[in-house]
Amino acid sequence: MRRPIIAREGWPFAAALLILALLALLVHWALALLPALLTLFVLWFFRDPERPIPEGERLVVSPADGRVMFVREVEEPRFMGGRAILVSIFLSVFDVHINRAPVAGEVRYREYVPGQFLAAWDETVGEVNERAYLGLVSGPHRVLVSQVAGLLARRIITWPQVGDRLQRGERFGLIRFGSCTQLWLPPGSEVLVGPGDRVAGGKTVIGRLPQ
Repeated sequence: MRRPIIAREGWPFAAALLILALLALLVHWALALLPALLTLFVLWFFRDPERPIPEGERLVVSPADGRVMFVREVEEPRFMGGRAILVSIFLSVFDVHINRAPVAGEVRYREYVPGQFLAAWDETVGEVNERAYLGLVSGPHRVLVSQVAGLLARRIITWPQVGDRLQRGERFGLIRFGSCTQLWLPPGSEVLVGPGDRVAGGKTVIGRLPQ
């Protein structure tokens, strides 16, 4: 699905700041400088570029732009039902905040969990912060992704409902103003990224599902 280059979810913020800048300009140009710069920042923050989606069997693409914080084996009882490989990605305010489906599949699980708003680079945010889960079934495999609010984020947006089908790399939501995105893969998956690696949502291949 093609979307505007500036996500619609950012239009109200940009419009409000632009009006404020125009009103300030009527008083003095210097007063309009800050809201004008904030307008440009909001437009840039909500950018939603088109991405070339890699093709190939069993490929898993990054669900978000950002930097990999850690990769580890964990227990995941919500949807994976046991052991899983967790890939955690930190998004700064300078990253694109559109989330994309890591694999093609059917949405079988969706849950919103209220929580705190700790800094998104804290390794515990995935357990205590506000977050939303989306579970996909791709062939015989289950894949879970979560959108985690950060210190500045106060709104998680997730569009698909249970029963919807997503294509690999398809947009499924966004998080406003700094956050973390986490991905759980089934045991035996090949992970191709490590801590410190930069990834691009829908574009970077971060792993392969088991045979």
